[in-house]
Amino acid sequence: MPLLERVRVEAYLPDLPSSEYQNLLRSFEEEFTYAFGGCSIVRGLEGSYLSDSGDRIPDRINLIFSDVPLALSTNFDSVARYVGELKHAAMEALSEENSCPRGFQDTSSGLTLPVWHSLAPELESLQGSS
Repeated sequence: MPLLERVRVEAYLPDLPSSEYQNLLRSFEEEFTYAFGGCSIVRGLEGSYLSDSGDRIPDRINLIFSDVPLALSTNFDSVARYVGELKHAAMEALSEENSCPRGFQDTSSGLTLPVWHSLAPELESLQGSS
């Protein structure tokens, strides 16, 4: 089966009860839904990160993602620009707390990644006709 390259845009947000984080998750859900036709949210994942002092800190996170019908190999600049705008929006939304979600702290945090979808044989003929 042929593989189709897609871009996955994703963000990991701390699963905190604060209205700022809940509002940011809802804003991303709305943005991804309107920009890409839908998104998925996985709530309450267990994770961990290293503190500045090197201690392992358990963390509960929410993951929001959307697969975008673009190839990162040919659309890198536009995807990078979009992810930069998401990062800026997240930092502004959380500026009252003077904090930024861990998934946005480092510009190389990998908020986009290429994803390859296998095209089922019965769909191959549909794609060829479009």
